[in-house]
Amino acid sequence: MDVKTGLFYVFATVLLLAAFRVITTRNPVHAVLFLVLAFFQASMIWMLLEAEFLAITLVLVYVGAVMVLFLFVVMMLDINLDGVREGFWKHFPLAAVVGVVIIVEMSAVLLAGFPNNNAPVAMAGLGQAVVETSNTKALGLLMYTHYLYPLEVAAAILLVGMIAAIALTLRHRKDVKAVNPADQVRVKWADRLVVVKLDATQPAPSAPAAATALEEKKA
Repeated sequence: MDVKTGLFYVFATVLLLAAFRVITTRNPVHAVLFLVLAFFQASMIWMLLEAEFLAITLVLVYVGAVMVLFLFVVMMLDINLDGVREGFWKHFPLAAVVGVVIIVEMSAVLLAGFPNNNAPVAMAGLGQAVVETSNTKALGLLMYTHYLYPLEVAAAILLVGMIAAIALTLRHRKDVKAVNPADQVRVKWADRLVVVKLDATQPAPSAPAAATALEEKKA
């Protein structure tokens, strides 16, 4: 067994353990951190496959942006762990069946092996061989030529999802007090301070009575 194969087994083992801890740990913050560890191990496996662009993209996008956002959200929200654990054993049989099916399918693919793709092959739809070129260039050529329409469909779906998330966040709710930023910008000083004249609750004392009260206080 060479060094590359040994590193693959190490990274794959840590990846499986981290993924298992993501779904078994009780603390949501720990689950997010284990997921970050799983992403790092997957990135290392991409590096072993000489897919440097995908490896650095996985680290920058998922670990550097998405998972950091998840970590801040989980730490800022007051999550009710008892409510999260409700219904676990109720849905466990279905989840176990789905997990067994996935394991069987992956085992069938891995046991069958992979064909030898080391020989130079022609890029589909381009009529040229991918020989001694970077995977970033090959991936870009495939994405923006052969897979252009699927890429545009995926971009449209992500755009719809982003607009839907913004619409759900900005909808008016009766149980939440919200302030309109536009009203705060347009406010004037006269709107912030209002002088209201109120009638006296007690009649003003006369001059002799006020002098007598002042002498009593001094005494």
